[in-house]
Amino acid sequence: MLHSTLLLIIGLLFAVFLLVMLGQKLGISYPIFLVLGGLVLSFVPGLPHIAIAPDLIFLIFLPPLLYEAAWYTSWHDFWRWRRPIALLAFGLVAFTSVIVAVVAQAIIPGFTLALGFLLGGIISPPDAVAATSVLRGIKVPRRVTAILEGESLINDASSLIVFRFALAAVVSGTFVWHEAVGSFLLVSGMGLAIGIGVAYGFYLIHKYLPTTPSINTVLTFMAPYVMYLMAEEFHFSGVLAVVSGGLLLSRLSHRVFDANTRLQAGSVWSSVSFVLNGLVFILIGLQLPIAVEGLGEYSLHEAIAYGLLMSVLVIVIRLLWMYPAAFIPRFFSQRIRTSEASPGWQGPLVLGWAGMRGVVSLAAALSVPLTTADGLQFPQRNLMLFITFVVILVTLVVQGLTLPAIIRFARLADPDDRLPPEEQEAGVRLHLRQAAVDHLKNQYPAETEGNELIARLQQRMQTELNLTTRTLNALEADESGREALRQYHLVLLDVLRVQREALAHLRHHDTFEEEVLRQQEAQLDLDEAKIKHIER
Repeated sequence: MLHSTLLLIIGLLFAVFLLVMLGQKLGISYPIFLVLGGLVLSFVPGLPHIAIAPDLIFLIFLPPLLYEAAWYTSWHDFWRWRRPIALLAFGLVAFTSVIVAVVAQAIIPGFTLALGFLLGGIISPPDAVAATSVLRGIKVPRRVTAILEGESLINDASSLIVFRFALAAVVSGTFVWHEAVGSFLLVSGMGLAIGIGVAYGFYLIHKYLPTTPSINTVLTFMAPYVMYLMAEEFHFSGVLAVVSGGLLLSRLSHRVFDANTRLQAGSVWSSVSFVLNGLVFILIGLQLPIAVEGLGEYSLHEAIAYGLLMSVLVIVIRLLWMYPAAFIPRFFSQRIRTSEASPGWQGPLVLGWAGMRGVVSLAAALSVPLTTADGLQFPQRNLMLFITFVVILVTLVVQGLTLPAIIRFARLADPDDRLPPEEQEAGVRLHLRQAAVDHLKNQYPAETEGNELIARLQQRMQTELNLTTRTLNALEADESGREALRQYHLVLLDVLRVQREALAHLRHHDTFEEEVLRQQEAQLDLDEAKIKHIER
């Protein structure tokens, strides 16, 4: 049994890698290929049906994925766009849940208002990974990506809280609005508090204990699970605990992490999050047989019709919400009109079309219990699971495939009027080089005169400052200046290639230790990666 399970996991991983490579070859976002690939695999004869345990998603997959998203979220952008983020993460989730509840009660036989709210809580939150992976490689304003990333951090928590209260209403048969609002504030507030408290505890461990890069890396994986488990143990929001804790630790990380820790942890997290995301999306596609088998009294035709209707409904609701949410606050507030550029019709359109559903929706649907408190079969559970699967499939495939075309059609301009990323990077390097040169001149004048090594260091820093200045000037110049910069990068890459060949030649001699050679190779890799990142 253990061997077959291990072989199945390895086979799924190989399928993930092949589908991701195919998606990259065709220029299509990998979550779309993975869901469709899982859908095709579900029809393979002899392949066992793989049922996702909700606890597996909520406990194993969700904390690290949320933590990584929070870690790489810009706190400055998050706070700057807090109003549109809150309107989407809280307002849109509540609005979607209400509309879905009313429509489901009206058109689906046997659906009560409480069941409608339960379905609304399940299918209301867009998936963060799907949207960001589709946007990766497409030039969009930072404002759009910042709002999408910020929304995705919070909307999972708000939708799961709606789901929790609706589930309690279905099980108990009663629902009191003022009690639900009070509980919502308590669950959210305490989740935030626990996340911040646990994060500060880990910060103290990193700061005051004699950790190593390996220990620090493992601690970064332990932190989201501790935050999530502690919050859920007291029936508070584990999602908000992970998000708040991840944001805090990310903001404080420069005080406790050295360069080796950042390089090691970044590489490990990149690989692990890729595997987790890949497995989750291919497992979504593999849920089709399970969703179909559980339909019971509903025909497949009816279930598909309900699923398509709900898919269109959530897409339309999000689009309708975007324009009032974008322009009504501007109409009533002079401060907003003066401090924020108008998003135009293009910004709300792109944000509205980027509402692909994903893993949180499926996990919530699967976590609906099989029976109620009195032992009866939970009403409409199988239909809700199938509708959720259809909504995920339709929004992910249809919206995911067409979002790049929508972005090209909209021709989004960046309202922030910021410099291009490559010029920003050159500007940052210029400030860093200037700070180093000024510090050496002001703090070490005597050492520079009497120590040739320090004098050489100052010369090197000054040379790098001059080189960065020329790079920035080339970026700001006409096409001939940019061409000169591209030629410089090509020559530098060729020099690095020659150095790498010389390093490989040194491995045939017994003069240098392998560890020393590996360190030099890592430095060459960093230099090459930096150049390719600038040229990208």
